[in-house]
Amino acid sequence: MKIGSIHLTNPTVFAPLAGISDLPMRLQAKAAGCALVCSEMISANGLVHGGAKTWELLASTPRERPLSVQLFGGDPAMLAEAARRAADAGADILDINFGCAVKKILKSGSGVALMGDLPRAAAVLTAVRAAVTIPLTIKMRTGWDTSGNDALALARIAWDCGVDALAVHPRTARQGFGGHADWSLIARVKAAVPIPIIGNGDIQTDEDALRMLKQTGCDAVMVGRAAIGHPFIFRQIVDRLAGRSARPVTFEERFAVIRDYVDAAMEYSGEPRACLVLRSRLGWFVKGMPQAGKFRHAIRHIGSRHQVQGLIAAYEETVLSIANGVN
Repeated sequence: MKIGSIHLTNPTVFAPLAGISDLPMRLQAKAAGCALVCSEMISANGLVHGGAKTWELLASTPRERPLSVQLFGGDPAMLAEAARRAADAGADILDINFGCAVKKILKSGSGVALMGDLPRAAAVLTAVRAAVTIPLTIKMRTGWDTSGNDALALARIAWDCGVDALAVHPRTARQGFGGHADWSLIARVKAAVPIPIIGNGDIQTDEDALRMLKQTGCDAVMVGRAAIGHPFIFRQIVDRLAGRSARPVTFEERFAVIRDYVDAAMEYSGEPRACLVLRSRLGWFVKGMPQAGKFRHAIRHIGSRHQVQGLIAAYEETVLSIANGVN
């Protein structure tokens, strides 16, 4: 698959997830075979006005390339300037958020609010396209009702404005993440515009990814929540696309990923801050394992790399003993 000048090795994308898809999490997805990873949603206003915490979200490494940086905002000039700065900072692809339905985002005229103001959406895309030469994409929802008319109209505007690919999450603004994603809308958007379409929504397994590709004709699949703590889903999708059976994930592999994630978090955030983050995030990686609840309880107060490493080692020994039938 190709997005503008960027060639992807396979049709898998890790979704931009606010507060989750930071550099350490993206590295896990990339190592598991994901072709394209996306930054957390970044405020255009914060990037232009130089907020240190906002600029931290642009932290990257060659190991995760290509990287798509997602911006949100409602002002065309502000988004254009933020796009220039993101491109200068090394973004390979620039993505504009047209799908976030959080109230504070809507109040700023950003996210899915732009789908209710198509003239301003066109102004945003025109300004950003003129500001950067790297590939430009957007991520959108169904719109404000179930008809899909908002999405189809925005898709055509995006094509006219020179957008290189679209990601479609077919839920309405009011649905949030509830209900079911209407995959038929992905197919309708695919038929409406001659640019790559990335399908998103309700992909929980490799089988779901294959079904979406087959049912909608989309060019790639974007996986979000199902990849949190389980990056192996990308490997499994790639296996299936190659005609192989999806390789089962061993406990040893899961613990190797946990250790890699801890190391990346420590490098990215520093030990004190990483420990605070890991108290909650490590729980994502042990979902479904024996005695996962005990491990989650044990990590609630971790305060050092040495401590977390010890807890992981002890938990791995417990899990492997149970798996091997050792009392």
